[in-house]
Amino acid sequence: MNHETEPASHLLTRPTVLAWAMYDWANSAYTTLMITVLVAYIQRVVFPADHWGTTGAVVWAWGISLSMLVGALLAPVVGAMADARGSKRQWLGATALTGSACGIAIGLVPPTNYIIVVGLFLAANLMLELSLGIYDGFLPELADEQDVASVSAWGYGLGYVGGGIALLLSMLILAFGGQLGLSTVASRLQASLVLMGAWWGLFTLPAIIVLRDTPAGQRPQPIDVAKETTNCELIVKSFRDVGSTIGTLRTNVPLFLFQLSFLFFNDGVQTVISQASTFALQELSFDESGLMAVILMIQFLAFPGALLIAWLATKLGEKSTLMGCIAIWSMVLFAALRIHSQAAFWMLAAVIAIVLGGTQAVSRAIMSRMIPEGQSAKYFGFFHLSGKATSFLGPFLFGVIVAVTGSSRLAIFGLLPLFLIGGFLLARVKLEQKH
Repeated sequence: MNHETEPASHLLTRPTVLAWAMYDWANSAYTTLMITVLVAYIQRVVFPADHWGTTGAVVWAWGISLSMLVGALLAPVVGAMADARGSKRQWLGATALTGSACGIAIGLVPPTNYIIVVGLFLAANLMLELSLGIYDGFLPELADEQDVASVSAWGYGLGYVGGGIALLLSMLILAFGGQLGLSTVASRLQASLVLMGAWWGLFTLPAIIVLRDTPAGQRPQPIDVAKETTNCELIVKSFRDVGSTIGTLRTNVPLFLFQLSFLFFNDGVQTVISQASTFALQELSFDESGLMAVILMIQFLAFPGALLIAWLATKLGEKSTLMGCIAIWSMVLFAALRIHSQAAFWMLAAVIAIVLGGTQAVSRAIMSRMIPEGQSAKYFGFFHLSGKATSFLGPFLFGVIVAVTGSSRLAIFGLLPLFLIGGFLLARVKLEQKH
């Protein structure tokens, strides 16, 4: 594989790396505005509480759950087809631009057409999930092993910045929308949703224009694919390859336990992030501006928090640090039962921000130590796939508890078993130094 040879400190001077990292900048606008603007729009405009009770919260939770489930089922098929046919760029463009169009349409469709709004929400979320799998697939082709972590970090960094800037623009629309002719909060939220979709699509263009798939003769094939292989045969082969990887995990007990542990606690982490906005809106009566301000604070604390957790991992050990992170997440859920003020939520959000990036960074570091030598691409691909495969469980559980009890406070606390099971399994993982 031929890579450009600029030093790691100048990675963004490589056009391909910059174009790739810009997709993080692009899609982070969607993910950031989704948990601020879109959640408020669905729960307060499309399904207002005085008419629908907790319907908005349930639709939000189950919508995320359904789109994640479908994404997990389709991702390996789409990924296998994109790899085998050398069409990752086309798939990235198709999924990202379709998601972008759905995001814009959410802001343009009247909120009274709630079935269409929900359908667009599901489609945008699904397209995001599929696009991220394709996006990750470019990484091994852009950098050698010594640069891959740095390139990945630049993507995350640009994502935090891009998402933060998009959120700031949305806050300005909400604050000064009246001067633009947007007389209601609903119309300002709709304008922010149009911004969300347009940002995603516009900043996807560099990746579509610049990135190219590695020629067939120069890239490793994850599965044996002949030219005459049909798409149906390719789908069957991709699922067989996933099954083969699962089979090899059975002979590596520590790696299997860690993967299983990750499935549970990562699902808890992702659900807390996606549903914390519901808790703030329903239990603490945050307005849209206040919610945006909290998420903006999380955006800017997450990166230094990840660096802090990484430093602790070098001092205390990766497993001990990750166990500590899981313990903090568990305490956050206990604290959610007790807090009744917006000031307390701000403090809780600061704690979440500090452990958020670090939890996943340390998990990835542990994984890198445990995988067999020379099989990093295969196992990291499965690592990402397995992380998504159960990601629908947490939001589904949250939605069930809200539907039964009417309380998002109890629903947040109901996620505790995900962290307890994850921590229990992680405690039984024996880490050895990689040779």
